[in-house]
Order: sequence, then C-alpha cells, then structure tokens
Amino acid sequence: MRAVIRTQPDLRVARRLLCVVFFCHGAVAGSWAARIPSIKAALDLTEGELGLALVGAAFGTLCSLPVAGAASARAGTRRVTRIGAFAFPLTLALPALAGSLPALFGALALLGASGAFMDVSMNAYGVDVERRYERPILSSFHGLWSLGAFAGASLAGIAAAAGWSSAAHLGAGALLLMSGAVLAAGRLPRLDADEARERPPAFARPTKRLAALGAIAFCAVLSEGSAFDWSGVYLRESLGSSEALATAGLTAFALVMAGGRFVGDRLTERWGRVRLVRNSSLIAAVGMCVAVVTQDATIAVVGFGLLGGGLSCIVPAMFASAGHGEGGPGIAAVGTLSYMGFFLGPPAVGGLAELIGLGGGLAVVAAGLLCVPLLLRTARAAVG
Repeated sequence: MRAVIRTQPDLRVARRLLCVVFFCHGAVAGSWAARIPSIKAALDLTEGELGLALVGAAFGTLCSLPVAGAASARAGTRRVTRIGAFAFPLTLALPALAGSLPALFGALALLGASGAFMDVSMNAYGVDVERRYERPILSSFHGLWSLGAFAGASLAGIAAAAGWSSAAHLGAGALLLMSGAVLAAGRLPRLDADEARERPPAFARPTKRLAALGAIAFCAVLSEGSAFDWSGVYLRESLGSSEALATAGLTAFALVMAGGRFVGDRLTERWGRVRLVRNSSLIAAVGMCVAVVTQDATIAVVGFGLLGGGLSCIVPAMFASAGHGEGGPGIAAVGTLSYMGFFLGPPAVGGLAELIGLGGGLAVVAAGLLCVPLLLRTARAAVG
C-alpha cells in the first residue's frame, strides 16, 4: 500500500484499516465494562466505592483529551493513532490486577487516559477520510466501535460462564487487541501529504458553537457511560440475574448501537443532523425508562438495547460537526465537554444508588436526554 493516499482505492484501504482501529478500541471498552461486576465482587466494593473508582477513568480521560488534540494537530493524527493503538489495549488488564480501591482508581485513570488519547486522533483521522469521500461516513466508523464493544462484551460473557478470572480474560484480550490495533494503525497512510495546508492550532478557541456541540454530546455520553458501567451491576444485583445474563444488557446496548450507527450516515443525508439527533434522544430516553421501570431482567435488556439505538448517532454527529470545523482540537474540545458525562455520570449513579436505589439513579440520568431537543433549538446552526 502506498504511504500517501493518491487514488480512490487507497482511500478505501484507509477506511478499512481505520474500521479495524475503531473495532479494537470498542472491544477494549466492551471487555472492561462487561467485567465490572466481577471486579466489584472481587474487591467487595459498594456502589458508592465503585462509583468513586470509576472517577479514575473519567479523570484520566479529561486530562488526556486536550493533550491528544494538541498532539494530533502538531504530530499528525496518524502518528498519534499509532501510539494510542499500542497504549490503550495494553492497559486493559490493569483493573483486574488491582488489589484495592486506590489501585483500581489508578488503573482506571491509565485506561481512561490512553483510551481518550486514541479516541481523539482516530476520530480526527476519520473526519479527514470523510472529507475526501465528500459524504457522511463517520457514523460507520462508530458502528465498528460499537460492534467491537459488542464482541468484547460477548466474549466476556463467555469467559465468565466458562469460569475465567477477570485477570486471565482481560490479559489475553489485551494481547490480542493490541496486536490487531497496532497492525492496522501501523499501515494507515498519510492523508495530508498530497495537499499543502497550514497546521491547525494546537487548541481550539472556545466558542458558542463548540459549547453547543459539547453540551449535546454531554447529555448522550452521560447515559452511555452509565449504561456501560452500571447495566451489568443493575441486572445482577437489582434484578437478580445470573452473571452471564448480567453481561447481556451491555451486549444488547452495544449491538443495537452498532446497528444504529451503520445506518446513521444514510439517515444524516436524508434527515439532516438536527432531526436525527432530536429523534435519537427521545428513543434513548424511552429505552432507559423501560430498563429501570421493569422488574424483569429480560425486558430490561431490551430497554438497554433501545437506549443504545437512540444514543448511536448523537456523538458521531457532534464529532463530525466539530471535526469539519476545527479538526482534531475541535474534536478534543467537544470530547472534553462530552466526557464530563463519563466523569459525572457513573459516580453520580453510584451516589444516587446509595440514596434511592440503582434504578432510581439510572432514571435521573435518563432525564438528561430530554434536554437534547431543547439544546437543539439554540444549536441548530452549529449542528447542521
């Protein structure tokens, strides 16, 4: 393969390789999230203590995002993606090796920092690929991410049913996913060598446009992070499901989210981003309500699936809008605001669970999705 994209076949190869990178990133996230119940049980943590540990991932993420945006602008998105492809899977096994709450906090901080570093660069690279296609394709990359999360969560369920420890499962997953991500990222071609252009600033200037995009993404990520971190615990401890069935909530969430993202680009062309995001937020709110109202674990799994479908296109739409306007630093700026959802959501659910139960905590998070249609009224120009 040529080192620089010069033809349409080269561009298609770049798209396929980036699909592998997104898949591996999602598989790391899905593998970790599906083993949260077993790690919680191994350390004998309460909901509040687990929520505190999850702050570590959010802290690492928020610290890493501005660095990732600056690095992508200065060193190039391809090079930063390569670094992240090595570092993020490597940290997957660390939470399972933690023997205490402080150690788990530190392990999750490293996991979150490396994941965010890779996240910004691969999305910025994806926006550049989309620009050359001259039509929406970024949502399909996120579809591969969700498919990876589905695969990671599914294999975690199989490993749990087979009696694998979290350390054995996540250690094997780290080696496998690091190999795949590094091989794919290492072959990504340069996108900017065939046209002269000024380097973008290392940091995006704060604007109302980026604030609007970030606020909408925040509402979506608030629910996404809560589902990733708490769906298994909710099914296992609140609804009394088996450990294997407890992984089904995350599996359904990731699978339906992947399906929504694979059709998201076509829906964007047909409806526009504003209408797509508005409808998606309402579907997501209904899904979360179904999950927390029912006392049947199987129906709750269906609710988490609806939640994933509703959330599927919101973050890709916000990243695409930011990336086309401000490049990697713009994605980092929106990502910083959106990842505040990961920072606030999971620990907030843990704290609320101590007061009103885990279902009640998740219901409070669902209320944030109802703010998206209101935000769209003032963010129409930024989103479109």
